Amino acid sequence: MTDETDFNDHLVVSQIVSGQKNLFRLLVRQYERAVYGMGISFFRNKEDASDFTQEVFLKAYRSLSQFEGRSRFSTWLYKIAYNTAINEVNRRKEYYSLAEESAGRLSNPGDTPERIAIKNSAREAVQEAVKGLPERFRICVDLYFHYDRSQKEIEAITGYPLNTIKSHVFRAKKMLREKLEHLKEIE
Repeated sequence: MTDETDFNDHLVVSQIVSGQKNLFRLLVRQYERAVYGMGISFFRNKEDASDFTQEVFLKAYRSLSQFEGRSRFSTWLYKIAYNTAINEVNRRKEYYSLAEESAGRLSNPGDTPERIAIKNSAREAVQEAVKGLPERFRICVDLYFHYDRSQKEIEAITGYPLNTIKSHVFRAKKMLREKLEHLKEIE
């Protein structure tokens, strides 16, 4: 996000709060894909992700007057999305990492069958390794690497202290490195 995007978001929010309710569609258009992606990573199916996305934007719309502008709008929205997802996950007791979803997009059109098999094997190993991480580590890793959130933003989204986030990401990377050491030999 750029400073210009942040400024525009804050301007749009202030106009919506001032009565121009139809401008909310601009925020939905800007962030719908990211919120939906978070829904997919948590719920793993399109219907639940769509319902989740609608619920998040409805909550955001209802709470828009509470947005104080001390953080990016995207961070505030992701916090709503994260809390909504965590509440639903706690109800359902399931969480899937976005790494599992995006790892399948490794192949290039020119890859040989052998290369595709190697990539598929590596993808499966990464998925298994990520699944083996404690949930709090997976959440921090997803937000950091797949949603490109800074550690400060992850703190605002999850409520975890900054040093805890740093530790979770560090430990997760170390655990993944150890679990995936054997992949160096495959390449």
